[in-house]
Amino acid sequence: MTFVILGCALPAYHVWWPFFVVLFYILAPIPTLVARRYTDDSGSNSNPCMELAIFVTMGFVVSSFALPIVLARSPEADPVIQWGACHFTLAGNVIVYLTLIGFFMTFDQDDSDYSMW
Repeated sequence: MTFVILGCALPAYHVWWPFFVVLFYILAPIPTLVARRYTDDSGSNSNPCMELAIFVTMGFVVSSFALPIVLARSPEADPVIQWGACHFTLAGNVIVYLTLIGFFMTFDQDDSDYSMW
């Protein structure tokens, strides 16, 4: 989050449009959490509900990487954000999503249960 805020608030950039990726941070884990809670582990490798949840989650992840790039590549006469802000936002994306992956890997072990989530 620090990189995203730096990409928005530094005096050189001073535009808060990149902060909209926080919406994707909030929405990204929700389909997977819901699918894991309401699917049964019947031992099969293919689960349509989980595959749909992963597809929707990947849509959110790709959108969070695409939004700052699209904002920076707007018409060159007046770009919405500068490339430095885009790079800060992309670095923040990488860190946030690595943290989410670490969360799911930690709580996906057999000895821990995150059904309370």
